[in-house]
Amino acid sequence: MSDIRINVTPNLNNIQKTVNTTKETDQGFNGIMDEAIGKLSQIQSDAENAVRELTSGGDITQAIISMEKADMSFNLMVEVRNKLLSAYEEIMRMQV
Repeated sequence: MSDIRINVTPNLNNIQKTVNTTKETDQGFNGIMDEAIGKLSQIQSDAENAVRELTSGGDITQAIISMEKADMSFNLMVEVRNKLLSAYEEIMRMQV
């Protein structure tokens, strides 16, 4: 029976580049949440502007789409918050 040798030599330069790229793009949890809240705020602002334009004779379909988008984004953010609170409560119940 013959032995099969698998020679794996990792390319350390590629690994180092991956680690450096990850560190540069890693915002942390706080940064991700700030970005998400900022986007939600922008979407709601766009919906308010669409409704304001509607009162002055703007496009009704654009106003409805903007309002639904804002509503869905807000509901998503509420569900994320609920999941985070649930995870926090679960962690607090853990015994150390």
